Amino acid sequence: MAEEAFVPGYLLYLLTASSQAASGQFHSFVKSQGLRVPEWRILACLRDADGQMITELSRNALFEQSHLTKTVNQMEARRLVTRKTDSHDLRRVRIWLTSRGRKLADQLVTEAREHEAKLLGSMSTSDAQRIKPALRSLLDLLSEADVDIDIA
Repeated sequence: MAEEAFVPGYLLYLLTASSQAASGQFHSFVKSQGLRVPEWRILACLRDADGQMITELSRNALFEQSHLTKTVNQMEARRLVTRKTDSHDLRRVRIWLTSRGRKLADQLVTEAREHEAKLLGSMSTSDAQRIKPALRSLLDLLSEADVDIDIA
């Protein structure tokens, strides 16, 4: 009996392939709005919690900090975000949405929610109800400091 193919059933492949396929649909829309995907992530993260520091924003936007700074510079030049010194610690700088950036973020989040609803609506009800809690559970498990999945 032949061994079952590895890749099609591999969790990490399934996660990545699903993410790329679903994201690709929405990212086409983001690009049609004149934004790059990292800019969309930054706008969405700041919409959720405005005034983040670069380190925090980097983690939340899933974007390497050195590249994030350059992207924030470009977004600031386009008046989508602004930098402000932290009122409690003058050494810290926080990133804030401008009114223009907030308006764009609101529009994009509305579109993202509609895209997500269509995607989940195309799944069986039971799968749609389970997928986000299952993924949150996996993320929580992987982000726990004391959980180390030894691969060697």
